[in-house]
Amino acid sequence: MTYLKKAKVIESPARASFRITELGQKVLIENPEVVDQNYLKKFEGFQDFINSTSDNTLLDEDITDIGSDGSPQDLLDRAYKTISNTLADDLLTEVMNQSPDFFEKLVVDLLVSMGYGGSKIENSQVLGKSGDEGIDGVIKEDKLGFDKIYIQAKRWDTEKTVGRPELQKFVGALTGQGASKGAFITTASFTKEAKEYVSEQHACKIVLIDGKSLAALMVEHDLGVSVENTYLIKKIDTDYFNGE
Repeated sequence: MTYLKKAKVIESPARASFRITELGQKVLIENPEVVDQNYLKKFEGFQDFINSTSDNTLLDEDITDIGSDGSPQDLLDRAYKTISNTLADDLLTEVMNQSPDFFEKLVVDLLVSMGYGGSKIENSQVLGKSGDEGIDGVIKEDKLGFDKIYIQAKRWDTEKTVGRPELQKFVGALTGQGASKGAFITTASFTKEAKEYVSEQHACKIVLIDGKSLAALMVEHDLGVSVENTYLIKKIDTDYFNGE
C-alpha cells in the first residue's frame, strides 16, 4: 500500500481508508499484467521514494534469493531498513491526518522522549495560539531548567517547502524571547536558502527537522509506534566452549 501511495495511484484521505486516484484510473485502463515494484518505477513519485531511502537494493531483488550479493545477515539488515523506511512514511501520513494542535503537542512529546526536560512532560509547555510571535512550544533543555529550547511546529503538506522568510520570522521570535536555541519542526522540507540562512546564524542555534527526519525520530524513540515482533539473532558463545 505504501508503494502504491508513493506512486500516487492511490491515496489515503483518512486512517485505514484508501481510494484510487486519477492516475490510478489510467493504470486500470492500461490493465497491466502485473503491478509490482518494477512497474511502479515508471512513476516519478515512486522513483523519488526509492531515491530517498538509505538503502533501496531490496526493491531490486528477491529476498528469498541470497545469491552472491550478501549473507542472510545482509538481507536481514536490508529488510529491516526497508520496513523502517516504510513505517516512517506511513507514520508521516498518519501525522498529516491529525489536527495542527495535535502536531504541536507531538513535537513537544518527541523532544521529551529524546531526553530533553529531564524526560518529564511537566518541564515542557505547548503554547499554541497563546504563543508569542509564532512560538508553539518551549521545553527545558536540562533537568534544572538553566536553558530553554523554543519550538516552531508547522504541519504543512509534505510536498511543500519551508523557505528563508519563515526562518527569519522564527529567528525574530527567538530574539524577542531573549532565547538562543530553537527547533523548527515541520512535516514539509526546507529549501536550500533556508538551510543556508540557519547556518549563518551565530546569535541563535537553530535545528531544522523536516518530515522525513521527524518520522525517523519518532520511530527511533518509540513515539506513536509499538513493537510488533522481536527477532533475536544468536551466535556461538566461544567463551563457553573454550572453558572460560
